[in-house]
Amino acid sequence: MRTATYFFIFLNLSLALFEEPAVYPLPFLATSVLEVLCLLVFLGRLTHFAKVTLHNVFWKDTKNICIMVAILLSLTDLAIYGVLRLYDVRSIRWSRIVRPIFLINFAESRQIRRAFRSIRNTLPEITYVFLLFMFSLLMFSLMALKLFGERNLQTAEGLPYFRNYLEIVFDLYVLVTTANSPDVMMPAFDFSSWYALFFIAFVIINTYIFMSLFLAVVYNNYKKHLKVMPGGARD
Repeated sequence: MRTATYFFIFLNLSLALFEEPAVYPLPFLATSVLEVLCLLVFLGRLTHFAKVTLHNVFWKDTKNICIMVAILLSLTDLAIYGVLRLYDVRSIRWSRIVRPIFLINFAESRQIRRAFRSIRNTLPEITYVFLLFMFSLLMFSLMALKLFGERNLQTAEGLPYFRNYLEIVFDLYVLVTTANSPDVMMPAFDFSSWYALFFIAFVIINTYIFMSLFLAVVYNNYKKHLKVMPGGARD
C-alpha cells in the first residue's frame, strides 16, 4: 500500500513535466486521464483509511481534510481548464501548487512531515539573520546607485548600468551566488579599476560572511527541531 501510494504521488507530481507549458508535452487528454487516475487512487486510499479509523478521529485529523480539499480543488481546476480549452480560451492550471499536499499529508509520509515541520519551526529563528542580510544588500545597492548611477556607464549590451535601484538590488542579489561574477562589475572596472574594491567588499561581507552565518543558523536550528519534536504533536 505504501509503495503504491508513493508511486501515484510521484506520478502526480511528474505531470508538471508533460503539461502545457511542458518540457516533454503530451496531449491534454493523456495528462488529464493520468491525473484523474491519481486522484481516484488518493480518494480510495483516504476512503480505506476512513473505514479503519474512528469517525471522530478521522474528521479531527487535519491531514485528511487537507487531502480532501486538495482533491476537490484539483478536480475543479481540471474541469474548468478542460471547458475553457474546448472554447479556445487560454488558461493556467493553478491547482498544481496543491499537489505537494499529497506528498506531505498521507499517513505514510511521517518522516516527510517531520522534515517539513522542522523547516517551518526553523523559519522564524532565521528571520533575523535574513533581515540583516537584506539590510546589507539594500545598503550596498544604495551605495552602488550613488557610485555609478550618474556616470552614464553601459553594459556590454549597451544597456544602462546601475541606474535603477531595483535592478541593482537584483544584480547584487545574483552576485551573492557569484553567478554573474565578474560580468556585473566589468563596466565599473573598465571605468576605474578602483571600483573593484566595492565588489570585493560586497562579496566578502555578503557571500563569505553572511551566507556562512545563514547556513550555520539554518543547520543548527533544523537539527535541533528535527531531534526534539514539540510535545503532543501528531504525525
